[in-house]
Amino acid sequence: MLAVKMSEGGRVVIPAELRDQLQFKQGDQLLMEVKNGALVVTSKAQRVAQMRDEILAAMPPLEAGRSMVDELIAERRAEAAKEEAEAGEWELRNAHLRP
Repeated sequence: MLAVKMSEGGRVVIPAELRDQLQFKQGDQLLMEVKNGALVVTSKAQRVAQMRDEILAAMPPLEAGRSMVDELIAERRAEAAKEEAEAGEWELRNAHLRP
């Protein structure tokens, strides 16, 4: 554990040893939050990678040969066909309202 001193304006220098371990580079955006009373500092890139991993872990595994893109396209086409059918039914029901 390393000790650092807070300077004027709340400035804290992250020691080089920790920056190296965490792969923090000059110009990186760092995210800070309090968890269980401790300050947690993470790079934006690391947090995005963590979120991606969490989302992928929550998704059901894809079966071999299954394409989420093809499934989405098929779903959108089915929705479009349903909307067209509903619009056609509406026109038939309301044809008498046309001048």
